[in-house]
Amino acid sequence: MRKQIKPQTYDFSFLRDLRRRDELTIQDVSTRSGISPAVISKLERNQTSAELETLFRLSRVFGMNATEMLALAEARTAQRATEASHVGGEFVFREIQYGNVRALFGAAPKGAKVSRPEIHRDDYEVCWVLAGRLSITLPHEQYQLKTGEAIQFDAILHHAYEALENSQILILHLRKGKRF
Repeated sequence: MRKQIKPQTYDFSFLRDLRRRDELTIQDVSTRSGISPAVISKLERNQTSAELETLFRLSRVFGMNATEMLALAEARTAQRATEASHVGGEFVFREIQYGNVRALFGAAPKGAKVSRPEIHRDDYEVCWVLAGRLSITLPHEQYQLKTGEAIQFDAILHHAYEALENSQILILHLRKGKRF
């Protein structure tokens, strides 16, 4: 009979990578967080789980919040999505969505326009022109992008797209981190 291995729910070994990235010793992290070196070492070797207060204190050392740190500790498994499609203005979009990102592949004929700021949350928006030319209008700015160019802006701002040629675009809505 084979013994089944139960997958770990949380893996805190990422702490070692963060610490090394920032060129910190375990003692440095301990001094900055008030967490004992022994606890930090056990977390890095994934021999214990962190309490919420520990996560909070460690997260401050690395410039993030406890929620972000917990997300890093979650077991790394892939998430699969199925596309949806919709029409916005004269643009046809195919999209996938996850908790913190929404990706839209759009196609539009020359002259097509779209402006739907009401669908946005507090996101950043990235628009990458894959083919064609696009005009993007923001409250006090207007940009013309051609194939291979991209722009990022605060999606909460009123904005509009117009295809200056038959165009294909990739739009990403990236959730803003709630820092504190």
